[in-house]
Amino acid sequence: MMKKLIIAGGSGFLGSILINHFQNQFEEIVLLSRKQKEPSHNVRTVLWDAKNVAGWKNEFEDTDVVINMAGRSVDCRYHKKNRDAILNSRVDTTTIIGKAISQCSNPPQVWLNSSTATIYRHSLETPMTEVNGEVGTGFSVEVAKAWEQAFFDSNTHLTRKVALRTSIVLGKDGGALQPIKKITQLGLGGKQGDGKQKFSWIHQDDFVRSLDFLIKSDTLKGPFNIVSPMVTTNSELMKYMRSVLKVPFGLPASKPLLEIGAFIIRTETELLLKSRYVIPERLIKAGFTFTHPELKKALYNLLA
Repeated sequence: MMKKLIIAGGSGFLGSILINHFQNQFEEIVLLSRKQKEPSHNVRTVLWDAKNVAGWKNEFEDTDVVINMAGRSVDCRYHKKNRDAILNSRVDTTTIIGKAISQCSNPPQVWLNSSTATIYRHSLETPMTEVNGEVGTGFSVEVAKAWEQAFFDSNTHLTRKVALRTSIVLGKDGGALQPIKKITQLGLGGKQGDGKQKFSWIHQDDFVRSLDFLIKSDTLKGPFNIVSPMVTTNSELMKYMRSVLKVPFGLPASKPLLEIGAFIIRTETELLLKSRYVIPERLIKAGFTFTHPELKKALYNLLA
């Protein structure tokens, strides 16, 4: 059993499944959060503002693992206020964690920091790997680049660092699968746009298992694509959703209709229309095996 795990931004869906997975592997788990939570078993909360090290810096001494999941949701309209919040929430938290680690006498052994598979360009035909993937353009990509730069530029040479280029995590009780389930049940589960855009995803179990694998593999560092090896399309995703949920039909949504809908619900169509063709080449080469590589079977596991 390892001694201590710190999770920054661990109060949401991903934090919950990380706690459930790692709770019996660490003597203590510390959540860095803006809101106090009741302690549970070996999990406690330490308040932070993600901008100053006062009050929580010493938690990093003698810590085995740090996982940073902090960052404002991208499910919003990209006007200036939200753009600034999305960018700053990621860069500032990463920078301040790096500062805290750099001041440790006995720093953490490994630091896993969130990134995003959206760092790669829109691609319908060419798979994007960590080695050969082409970085894209646009706001989301600029955020991803700044996020990773803050991570890798931090002065933490005694701590192994892994950037988690994570795709959409499909889970039972949260995350992106729940709104997709809802629209499918309402009869709106047809393809979005032309439906040809690639859909990179990962089952929640493989998400936490991949992080566990990276923690315990002492030499692995740098960026890793946290995605299923079997990429599908938006059309296939919605077809499988209808099949699993036993919904006989799904109305498609054209790009103009999606633009109107996104404006009404205050989000961006990029979340649906960008083609993310991302492959976990480094995980596969390192020997990681997926328990849920196929989307249809994964959806049955999560929804049926």
